[in-house]
Amino acid sequence: MRKSRGAGLKSALLIGVAASALLVAPAMAQQAADGGTVALDELTVTGRGVQTGPGSGTAPVQGYVPAATTTGSKTDTLVQLIPQSIGVVGRQQMDDLGAMKADEAVRYSAGVFAQPFGEDSDTNWFYIRGFDATQTGVYRDGMQLLSYAFGNFYQDSYLLERVEVLRGASSSLYGGGNIGGIINYVSKRPLDYDFGQIEIGIDNYPTGFAAFDINKVVPNGGVSKLAPLSPIWKYRVTGKLEGGDGYAKHEDGIRGVIQGAATYSPDAGTDLTVYANYQHADQTHGSSDFLPYYGTVKRATSTDGTIDLGRISRKENFSDPDIDDYDRRQAMLGYEFRHELNDAWTVNSKARFAYAHLEEAQLYPFGYGFAERPSAGNTQLARIRFDHDTESFSFATDNSVVGKFATGALDHTLLFGVDYKFYRIDEVQSSSIGTSVDIRNPDLNDPQPATSPYLDQVSTLHQAGVYLQDQVRFGGGFIATLNGRYDRMWLDGDSNPLYGNDVSLEKGRFSGRAGLGYEFANGLVPYVSIASTFNPLIGYNPAVRNGEIVRSPFKPETGVQYEAGVKYAPTWFSGLFTAAIFDLTKENYVSGPFNAQTQLGKVRSRGFEFEAQANLTENWKFIGSFTAYDLEIRKGRSDTGASLKGEQPFLVPEIIGSAFLDYTFTNSVLKGVSLGGGVRYLGKSEATQPNTVKVPDATLFDVAARYEWDAYKVSLNVTNLFDKRYVSGCQGINVCSYGEGRRALVKASYTW
Repeated sequence: MRKSRGAGLKSALLIGVAASALLVAPAMAQQAADGGTVALDELTVTGRGVQTGPGSGTAPVQGYVPAATTTGSKTDTLVQLIPQSIGVVGRQQMDDLGAMKADEAVRYSAGVFAQPFGEDSDTNWFYIRGFDATQTGVYRDGMQLLSYAFGNFYQDSYLLERVEVLRGASSSLYGGGNIGGIINYVSKRPLDYDFGQIEIGIDNYPTGFAAFDINKVVPNGGVSKLAPLSPIWKYRVTGKLEGGDGYAKHEDGIRGVIQGAATYSPDAGTDLTVYANYQHADQTHGSSDFLPYYGTVKRATSTDGTIDLGRISRKENFSDPDIDDYDRRQAMLGYEFRHELNDAWTVNSKARFAYAHLEEAQLYPFGYGFAERPSAGNTQLARIRFDHDTESFSFATDNSVVGKFATGALDHTLLFGVDYKFYRIDEVQSSSIGTSVDIRNPDLNDPQPATSPYLDQVSTLHQAGVYLQDQVRFGGGFIATLNGRYDRMWLDGDSNPLYGNDVSLEKGRFSGRAGLGYEFANGLVPYVSIASTFNPLIGYNPAVRNGEIVRSPFKPETGVQYEAGVKYAPTWFSGLFTAAIFDLTKENYVSGPFNAQTQLGKVRSRGFEFEAQANLTENWKFIGSFTAYDLEIRKGRSDTGASLKGEQPFLVPEIIGSAFLDYTFTNSVLKGVSLGGGVRYLGKSEATQPNTVKVPDATLFDVAARYEWDAYKVSLNVTNLFDKRYVSGCQGINVCSYGEGRRALVKASYTW
């Protein structure tokens, strides 16, 4: 059984850094007070509060270094002034890395384990500080995109201006979210100058795409990126069509998305933006996420050594292409409104409705006759046939007032708001035992038995909250951030009586955050913070009572996080550096694959993160990160009843590191050429609970090359350059996934 290592040392380190930050700040206050005002990316901290210009927290990022963000504060705030670790990936960084999905965009971000199931064309997967953020930790423009089971809302990265990571608890702002952190997608919005872009690309699978992005303003005379006007109307239309073969055998499909947005600005203090998008995907699945440990991580040998089936090919596909299907239809409609009442007060309102209908069918393997290893007479992979029909409805609205004022020596940015969110999922899941297949020569076209429903239910979640935040500057350089919030949630689970009982749950809880930092004149900001969380869940625990299976709803997750760190935004070049240590505990932790989730109890994550983003010179840009944490189950039992105390949750590595360096030639015959290279390290992880076998570590290399001239650009990105064969993670002995092999992507674009 795994034991906690270095717990006392880490606790002492956490307390020591927190104490140091509090002791050093007062001693250096006078130095910062004499230092003057620092400007960064044309964003200036004003004399009232900590807010920057309107829209600066959602604007395009210059190079790799963000200035302001709304994630972590709901106000336009300089990243270094928020008392939590935050990462921002802008559009240029996404393009330079060749990221075609949102989870690919954060592969170089601290604290984030992305793509734990390898190549997955229909879902963006994120684990932050060791905890799954995919279902309750994904937001778009500050409003939650809650999902449960297969009722999710896929976001195409081409529609996004930024992908932002708020590491740690966020309930006091958002009324939920994974305690390890959240992902906030920032949409492309209409901008104040005319432009257009068309782009095409293809990879080695081959999958090809064509995309366009057009922005117009009214009036349009003389508008340019260098001299924007303040138009009354501006609009933006973005779309992409993608299709072809996938990474694995028999994988193919086509999907498209289109989005339109328009902004009306009758005066400098008022903006109304409305937007809508629609997407449709029709695909055949690729490689399965349910491969056995013996056959992927290790060779498929019998316990007595008499049978050796080798390893399963990374590109093998054990589903039946005649049955396999993935069909998604999804739409969103929303608005954002901002109006300045006067110099001090601004009102904000936004809302979004989303709908998705997903029909899916496939066969997936599950061990050797459902056993973990082959044996005499048991050398074929068992298969399960599965299908579902899922409809999801989501509505979210957030309404707030922001005031910037002073009370004596205190400068305030005060935020008060109320929000509401609604989520409904109507799902039918069915399965049957399919025919088995030979691991080395699979015959995929055997007749399959029909599936039978085992789940037919409608789950509905309502949640309303009221929140307050005060960002206070005082003493020449101190920044205090205080948050308080109260939420009330109502859950109803209505089931077909053949498959389960109806359930309901009503809960309410306070959550909060308190942070203190000090801004030195040289751009250094040490900080400490504490935050609590309240995260409602959809899900049900089965229990046997009087010989019958009775379901009870999952309890909301709760927890507390302590964090101490330092951020540095240099005054002599464009850069942002963040180092943080954290200690967080999640209560009512849910673990397991989708069809066998259980609520374990309590899990603790504590560790260290470092992230660097720098536009070093006109030629050099750099990003890098390192994450090391200790993840431990403090309370819980496995599905067999065995105690898991002291064990490490499976799937996620405890050490992750990365670095990427990019150089652009600005003169000589190579002017316009850019070359980049990166390395990513994924540490070892546990494959089972209790911990019995491990997934080994992996080091991956990426390269990039671009050439830009006039309005044209061509680029080449190769990820996993040396085609490293590795397993990205396991959720049990028969639920392992290969990481994606070498991928070469060529793109060409024209911008006007």
